[in-house]
Amino acid sequence: MSGVLLWVVNPKENATSLLSLMPRICSPKRSKFCSRLNFSPGIVAYSGAVAHPPRTSEEKVYEVVLKQAALVREQRRPKEKALDFDQRIEGSDGLTNWDLLNEAYDRCGEVCAEYAKTFYLGTLLMTPERRRAVWAIYVWCRRTDELVDGPNASYITPKALDRWEKRLTDLFEGRPYDMYDAALSDTVTKYPVDIQPFKDMVEGMRLDLRKSRYQNFDELYLYCYYVAGTVGLMSVPVMGIAPESKASTETVYNAALALGIANQLTNILRDVGEDARRGRIYLPQDELAQAGLSDDDIFRGKVTDKWQSFMKDQIKRARMFFDEAEKGVAELNSASRWPVWASLLLYRQILDAIEANGYDNFTKRAYVGKAKKLVSLPIAYGRAIIGPSKLTEQLVAR
Repeated sequence: MSGVLLWVVNPKENATSLLSLMPRICSPKRSKFCSRLNFSPGIVAYSGAVAHPPRTSEEKVYEVVLKQAALVREQRRPKEKALDFDQRIEGSDGLTNWDLLNEAYDRCGEVCAEYAKTFYLGTLLMTPERRRAVWAIYVWCRRTDELVDGPNASYITPKALDRWEKRLTDLFEGRPYDMYDAALSDTVTKYPVDIQPFKDMVEGMRLDLRKSRYQNFDELYLYCYYVAGTVGLMSVPVMGIAPESKASTETVYNAALALGIANQLTNILRDVGEDARRGRIYLPQDELAQAGLSDDDIFRGKVTDKWQSFMKDQIKRARMFFDEAEKGVAELNSASRWPVWASLLLYRQILDAIEANGYDNFTKRAYVGKAKKLVSLPIAYGRAIIGPSKLTEQLVAR
């Protein structure tokens, strides 16, 4: 069970699989299109943030956050053009690299429009360059998620994920395999986007292949970072921080991370019944035991007083992460705030829906109706137009 993008948008919201987007990781031959591209290498930075067991998961992840924040501050990125855009391509009816790259980004936009409609509408307020970059990141995350949650998930092996990670390294070094990879390969040459969060998301997919229980919240936190918190770290460099923001870069990254964690915790609480039918339980085992519950109680799927009490505590924790995340959204570049606010407010309401269902997340799926979505959009826009310092003061005072 994995959830992605962008800060809060989750591709699993649409159950339709992206068959046309499924990466062909078993055949590492690049397409004819991509063989024509020669992108400049992206920024590659490795982190040992998750290599020392004695530290807590939060400490491990914070080390990654610091590295991403430093990268943004330094703005280390290639200045030269990634492609000779005016070069004509032999055998392509006079097309140039620029034409092909535009088509790659357009394809990414079509995928975002299909599977993340509300967020897509918000991205139309961004500058064209940022909008396209966000689409490229979205598609990569969705394709990665599809590896373990898509129609071919039963055939995915650890070696297949190793090949996918190698392909990721190649695209960061300017060697994309297909059109969707090409869009991301170009994006990472334009923004200080680091490879580590992308690699960590692949690690989250590996966890899904070998792990179906989490002993405590520390373990679950690391999983949530891998599959969702990483998205915030990927997207902040593209969305940008408001020039008038007084918040530190680390603060904004921490908020982006918190939003990813909140998003994934919400996924987990919404999908308890669905995951149980697949033999998976993404709830802290020690907290279940403290509440007098066991795996058998979840497999039986009966809402009891113990279950309701347990769920209240889980929802409270998820909301705490949403509260922390809200402070960071206010610090984003003005053109980037609305889609994030809209997605945050809509996703947070899933927790309200779980409560409205009497905490029955075994047989009832919590969702936000169209009417509530329509009401949320102008609220999100209102928050988006308020300057960072003013809105942050209001949120802190709550």
